[in-house]
Amino acid sequence: MTLRGALLGASMLVLPMIATMNAQAQTIDGPYVAGGLGLNFLQDENPRYGLPGGVVTGHSHPYLGGTGVLSMGWGFGNGFRAELEGDFMENGLHNPGGLEKKAGAMANVLYDFVGVVPMVQPYVGVGVGYQWVIDQGLHGAGPGYTYYGPDHNQGDFAYQAILGVSYPIESMPGLALTAEYRFMGLMGDRSYGVTVTPTAGASSHGAITFRDDYNHSVLIGLRYTFGQAPAPVPAMAPMPVADMGAKTFLVFFDWDRADLTDRASGIVRDAASYSRANQYTRIDVDGNTDTSGTPSYNQGLSERRAHVVAGELVRDGVPRNAISMHAYGDTKLLVPTGPGVREPQNRRVEIVFH
Repeated sequence: MTLRGALLGASMLVLPMIATMNAQAQTIDGPYVAGGLGLNFLQDENPRYGLPGGVVTGHSHPYLGGTGVLSMGWGFGNGFRAELEGDFMENGLHNPGGLEKKAGAMANVLYDFVGVVPMVQPYVGVGVGYQWVIDQGLHGAGPGYTYYGPDHNQGDFAYQAILGVSYPIESMPGLALTAEYRFMGLMGDRSYGVTVTPTAGASSHGAITFRDDYNHSVLIGLRYTFGQAPAPVPAMAPMPVADMGAKTFLVFFDWDRADLTDRASGIVRDAASYSRANQYTRIDVDGNTDTSGTPSYNQGLSERRAHVVAGELVRDGVPRNAISMHAYGDTKLLVPTGPGVREPQNRRVEIVFH
């Protein structure tokens, strides 16, 4: 076998695999829930001690701890998401000894990079919120004394950055495995009172003030998007508009838009009604664009249009496993035009019953 033949054969095997992997990536459009568990790395801290002998600065070495996150959010169909989360973190402390727990609520804004990397979908996010910090059993010793503090609960505003990837589970539309790194920082100082007991003499009051609190977390989790339709399959070549005798509904879109007009929503409802009254083997949902954009942009726009129509069909009662989605970009024009032409009839999704 020649080298050229080997490369051609490898390409024929790899390209369909990449197309299938990228087909799994979809923008989130609508409500979702997510959760994750992992490990929290609390950076070394430099607490300030107000104890006998004056105020001194120490160096604390927290231990590796656990963390968990639950969130609920909304995807806007264009890569952006907004969510509210509740979180929990726990770390053992050394010098002073004790246990630090955090629980709080954060508001996050995230962006999904769709179709950028095969198999997985990267995303980034930022968030702000509030964290309650519970320090339990702070204790230690100095020259000629020991100290101990009861449980304390203080709150601080917090901020965070999120880097993650999701892996859509093709056999369960809407479900994705996630892996995340999170950095969270707390603002302000937190001071905790302690009782100082000298070797000889009466006890007195002291304080430990934590000034820095930076958390690095790694989590593995799951995310479920409600009403998610099967991922669109990118078209490898132009195909006929419909089979002979197939029933076709045409859903038209405004220029450079993927949202449904009132008229378009009515056509989708008509198609859903047709599905309940007639026999069929499958439903093709084929996204298309005009030629006014670049081929790569048009491909993505046709995917978004197909996804929106398929999702609306599912919400109108069509079984999601009956739907086969395709995205053709500007390769299957209803009205032939040259490049860069805004043709309304080419901006469509075809719902074809077979």
